[in-house]
Amino acid sequence: MDAPRTLQYRFDGPDDAPVLVIGPSLGTTWHMWDRQIPELSQHWRVFRYDLPGHGGAPAHAAASVAELGDRLLATLDGLGVQRFGYAGCSIGGAVGADLALRHPHRVASLALVASSPRFGTADEFRQRGVIVRTNGLEPMARTAPERWFTPGFAAAQPAIVEWAVQMVRTTDPGCYIAACEALAAFDIRGALGRIGVPTLVLVGAEDQVTGPAEARTLVAGITDARLALVPGASHLAPVEQPAAVSDLLLMHFSTAWQQETSAAIPVLPHVTGPAAPSVPFAPVAEIAPAAGAPDAVAPTPDGRYEQGTKVRREVLGDAHVDAVNTAADAFTEDFQELVTRYAWGEVWSRDGLDRRTRSVITLTALVTSGHLEGLAAHTRAALRNGLTPAEIKEVLLQSAVYCGIPAAGAAFAVAQKVIQEETTPPA
Repeated sequence: MDAPRTLQYRFDGPDDAPVLVIGPSLGTTWHMWDRQIPELSQHWRVFRYDLPGHGGAPAHAAASVAELGDRLLATLDGLGVQRFGYAGCSIGGAVGADLALRHPHRVASLALVASSPRFGTADEFRQRGVIVRTNGLEPMARTAPERWFTPGFAAAQPAIVEWAVQMVRTTDPGCYIAACEALAAFDIRGALGRIGVPTLVLVGAEDQVTGPAEARTLVAGITDARLALVPGASHLAPVEQPAAVSDLLLMHFSTAWQQETSAAIPVLPHVTGPAAPSVPFAPVAEIAPAAGAPDAVAPTPDGRYEQGTKVRREVLGDAHVDAVNTAADAFTEDFQELVTRYAWGEVWSRDGLDRRTRSVITLTALVTSGHLEGLAAHTRAALRNGLTPAEIKEVLLQSAVYCGIPAAGAAFAVAQKVIQEETTPPA
């Protein structure tokens, strides 16, 4: 049965008001925005949604940020909503940026909260997926407070910390892993200049996940963007500093929605509300220039090199491929191009077998041939491709019968070390 093309959602606010869509962070639900709703719903019809498998939403995983955006648009289409403002946190911000690039006529104004044009490295998120596949979500739940909140807030608000931990624990692991894969593949650094709507980039001053440096990259790359730095907040700024975040969103969307131009967002008087620190916009002159996109590999006529590079990085990881490319010289570079074009651009890119099956075959072949120098990299690849440690053990046991006990014994030693490294949760 095909996965549904819509998302779980709720509305708050007047039926006849303009629609403001709000997107959540990975591992959270729409309740992360609860403390913004009383103020925002006075001005807009606020639409909140849950990611697949989050907050009790159906566990139909989405493979990419673009697919999440497509499901969101399908949901809004079914409700008759055509044009809307959009605010999103972390992966929710990525969805908003993707929509502003692919469907600019739909997005009236944009706020990117704790977001980035590229979230860490692909390797980091794919390893997170391996950890969850092996250990479940408990390691992610246990470390969520230190990623999401400042130490002072976490110590002073144990009930909120426990609420955050429970959000992660109740998320569907498969959907969490798929979201990690979506973030691993997300990279819009080279496209930021095409975002043409008024954009607020809001970040907690103490965010260690997607911090001020990533925020400044967004502001420098987007033509009409302003930065808001929220003191005393980490990654989940809407939870940690709700009044400040509410005021900044009110300021941005009220002004941008009225003008719907590329005019700069003025510094307006602080909105009356609960006591909160004043959060000025950082001057544009202090924003660092956007990080350049990585140099592209010279294209080949049939595109197999580009395809091979993409698949090779997805399977073996950026760190491995970067190390191989760095080590290549005039003597070995032609061989590396052959491997990339033929092994990865042709064989690994074929549709006849999925990547899990290809990993099983590759592990077996390496044991058979005794080429254990490649076994560590392909054990990591097998974990990334969805094999569990238990399944890798079965592959090696099967290999022992047909390839010999000594070969399989050596393979077990290599694979055991890699599995321990890759699946051990962060301390």
